[in-house]
Amino acid sequence: MKDLAGKVAVITGGASGIGLATAQALAKEGMRLVLADIEQGALDQAAHDLSKAGAEVIGIKTDVGELSQVQKLADHTFNHFGAAHVLFNNAGVAVFGPVQDMSHADWEWIMKVDLWGPIHGVEAFLPRMIAQKQGGHIVNTASFAGLVANQGLSVYCVAKYGVVALSECLAKDLREHDIGSSVLCPMVVDTNINDSARNRPAEFGGPERDLDVSDEQAEKMRGRVLPVQGVAAKVVKAIKHNELYIVTHDESREFIRRRFDRIDKSFDL
Repeated sequence: MKDLAGKVAVITGGASGIGLATAQALAKEGMRLVLADIEQGALDQAAHDLSKAGAEVIGIKTDVGELSQVQKLADHTFNHFGAAHVLFNNAGVAVFGPVQDMSHADWEWIMKVDLWGPIHGVEAFLPRMIAQKQGGHIVNTASFAGLVANQGLSVYCVAKYGVVALSECLAKDLREHDIGSSVLCPMVVDTNINDSARNRPAEFGGPERDLDVSDEQAEKMRGRVLPVQGVAAKVVKAIKHNELYIVTHDESREFIRRRFDRIDKSFDL
């Protein structure tokens, strides 16, 4: 998608962090925007600021873990703008801790938002994107933890590995429809994800179930903390050039290489 001007982008988790920075970057490309977020106040502020800067934007409060709400998001998008060309399934949450410390509610919450969220986005938007026959692009936010297992990020890793697989399958299945696919795999970015328990529903343990990772483990996983603007620029570039993998941190390369080297060496055993 070389020319983004006038086209429509839908961004979940769009009121802050990578989602908002990408919205700002796409607005500069002339795209019309649909922001979705679970936090109404932040969503209203983001939409107001983008509109004041000259963007054509609407904000729709959405819990991506609920298919019915994502379907309503798609309805609003097509009713208002008549099309959707870029879908950025970006909303995400995290729980820290080893597998043995995870409750069933931890699994349910992370899977519902981090894996089912992108699946719901694909279910609700993709058939209409294909039917409109205008091409397009889908970006899914995974993580470095979707490429390499991280100690202390057990449930998160499982969900994000699924997001990587979803994105790779989309890339293969959608070529004939001129719809590209990208998967964003950063290490740590300057976002609010470490405070994601603020939005954890009571049915899944509520904010008090806010497990944390030790400082030592965090340092092993961290790498640099990148500003959101640089990550957003990589997302825009991937959309324009149909790049499947968006890997933001150079320091993740060696860890990824080691994983695939271990897999390759297993053939010689």
